[in-house]
Amino acid sequence: MIEIERKFLVNSKAYKNESRQKTTIIQGFLNTDPERTVRIRIRGEMGFITVKGKSNDSGTTRFEWEDNLNIKDARALLHLCEPGIIEKTRYEICVGKSLYEVDEFHGENEGLVIAEIELKSETSPFQKPDWLGAEVTGDVRYYNSNLGKNPYKNWKDET
Repeated sequence: MIEIERKFLVNSKAYKNESRQKTTIIQGFLNTDPERTVRIRIRGEMGFITVKGKSNDSGTTRFEWEDNLNIKDARALLHLCEPGIIEKTRYEICVGKSLYEVDEFHGENEGLVIAEIELKSETSPFQKPDWLGAEVTGDVRYYNSNLGKNPYKNWKDET
């Protein structure tokens, strides 16, 4: 139930040629308190509820619990979410022995592309593909729970 993850910006569209799967994701947050977030997600035709705890100081590690929801319940719960529903396309790319999930955001977050990799430990080695850009692990602006409240279009020129 502990998630160890690193996030990176993406510097080219080359990941699309390496993708083994592409899925549409719609998600919202019932709660965006920094101590605990509660997310409702529709991924393809499946629904999920996820609870995440506060990240450690580096932003790499936090508690995560997830369970399936039927699609009807997930759609109904999205209507109860805080303003700022997120829509994105997720690409799954194998690089060496690792799986990268690259999220291409739409709507208010158009233009933002983030790659995430889950690791077994904070010091686990991993291959970095050429399309991987600057690391943004721990930068709370890039947390999905914050992108709903303060979308990329509002701050992208500041980076």
